[in-house]
Amino acid sequence: MTHKFVDLRKDGKHTHLYDAIDGKKVREVLWGDWLTIDGPPSQGWQKVIWSPNNPRYRRELFIPEDHLSDHRPLEIIFLDVGQGDGAVLITPETDQDERVLVIDAGIDDNMHRFLRKRFGGYRDLHFDAAVLTHPDQDHYGGFRPIFDDPDFRFKNLYHNGLIERAVSGSFVKIGGKTRDPVARRSYVTDIRSDRNSIAALYPQGAPIDDYEFPPLMRSALAMQGLEFAMLSTEHGVLEHGKRYVPGFAPSDAHPYQIEILAPVCEFDGNGDPRLRVLGSSYGKTKNGHSVILRLRYKEFSVLFGGDLNKAAEKFLLTHYAGIEGFPDKGTQDYGDMVEDAAAHWRSDIMKVCHHGAADVTDAFLETVNPACFIISSGDEEGHVHPRPDLLGRLGRFGRGKAPVLLSTELQRSSREKEDEKIVDRIRRTIEKTGNGLTENQQEKLRDDVTKLARVNVDVYGAIYLKSDGERLITAFKIEQPSMNKRWFWFEYRFDSRGRLSVV
Repeated sequence: MTHKFVDLRKDGKHTHLYDAIDGKKVREVLWGDWLTIDGPPSQGWQKVIWSPNNPRYRRELFIPEDHLSDHRPLEIIFLDVGQGDGAVLITPETDQDERVLVIDAGIDDNMHRFLRKRFGGYRDLHFDAAVLTHPDQDHYGGFRPIFDDPDFRFKNLYHNGLIERAVSGSFVKIGGKTRDPVARRSYVTDIRSDRNSIAALYPQGAPIDDYEFPPLMRSALAMQGLEFAMLSTEHGVLEHGKRYVPGFAPSDAHPYQIEILAPVCEFDGNGDPRLRVLGSSYGKTKNGHSVILRLRYKEFSVLFGGDLNKAAEKFLLTHYAGIEGFPDKGTQDYGDMVEDAAAHWRSDIMKVCHHGAADVTDAFLETVNPACFIISSGDEEGHVHPRPDLLGRLGRFGRGKAPVLLSTELQRSSREKEDEKIVDRIRRTIEKTGNGLTENQQEKLRDDVTKLARVNVDVYGAIYLKSDGERLITAFKIEQPSMNKRWFWFEYRFDSRGRLSVV
């Protein structure tokens, strides 16, 4: 048996598996889905073994031969981690050449379970990099169960240099805030870029268990072979005046690259690195110095926006435009700033900053000007993410007549988790009334109840982005039981004049 991938049909229609040659549709499949092929094609059809490793679900199905490809698209899954951010980038290579980056992991164990389900059936759980964009728990908390799981390995842990530690036994913060009298600005100067400098913050015996970030770092430090490295405008691979994630620079000769746009690292008079204090609080500073990445894959670009805020956006726009001071909207300087910064920031797809908070500038949205916005947010939280007024602004500053707005929370209408009280009540009912059932029947009921207790986010809320560099789709699962209509997607293409539009 061999493997092939579902192709993206030129007519834009969905692809299905059939119960026989010229038979009945039984399951819709999406571009890039990995299929097990049995034997040579016959009459223009190819036999597929569905779920080959699970006897309970194993079936012989069929697909038109011309709906298959030997190549797969690059894939990004914006996982619905509840409140927080979590994305998985999978390069288009196969087998041992496939590379996986986990960019944030939410606050709970959703990412851990998703990675096991997504990769555990066909490969080991050894990945290229974990990117911790900044030390907010709804971005890093989900890495804890991953780092504690002995089956998982990462080559690199990338971060923004702001490493939290316990202070005075009462709270956690980054250290080394000073004021530069010449620049008349405050800076965070205690930047920790590598393994040794991070390990020094957590000596053996130091009390860390009352806090979330230090135990996470302890778990990471215990992971075998894991290297630590800061990403910034001064940390990474420098080529042609830009910084890239190691292994994703132009010289690595891949059709894709990942540029590092932030944080902007500055230096003091002694040449030591520092990060500017942004806004009025510690939280504004650590959010504003999120690791911001821009993926370029042939024709398409995707921006990962971290938790940027107004203070950070103003700083980044003026920095990249090479100007001092943020100009008033409506002036020529404002337009020049947007145009100059757009050379670095303009992207086709944007992971929206800070889960759809309203603390963003129109200038930043105008500069990025994507055709599609993707928002990672959770339900039953007090932040009102995504903000309704922000959604209107996204539509206003998006590209084209009808920019697409996708949200992990809004694409999932079901609850994030089923009510535990209801689940427990059903379990007790099974125990009381199960005497007339066989053990297999009781076990099946218990399995069904366990499924109810699981979170729904990795099933329905996830937003999938797939591209071969010339065509791109964003897709999500439809919440209905039909196997023949499981996906809803938007396809994007560039026309002859280079304008991007939804097909």
